[in-house]
Amino acid sequence: MPKFLTSISQRLGIVKELFSFLAKEKMWWLVPIVAALLLLGLLLIFAQSSVVAPFIYTLF
Repeated sequence: MPKFLTSISQRLGIVKELFSFLAKEKMWWLVPIVAALLLLGLLLIFAQSSVVAPFIYTLF
């Protein structure tokens, strides 16, 4: 289980670093695009291993 938590913290670190870069370089217009892509990716990951998958597929 600690390997799993380490992996999650590293991935969240990458996301945090990305958003800090966007803030530092004043690329605020990219934040909604990146956030939407992250949410879409989470939806796809959730849809692969869930009972809700058939209902999510009907949305697309």
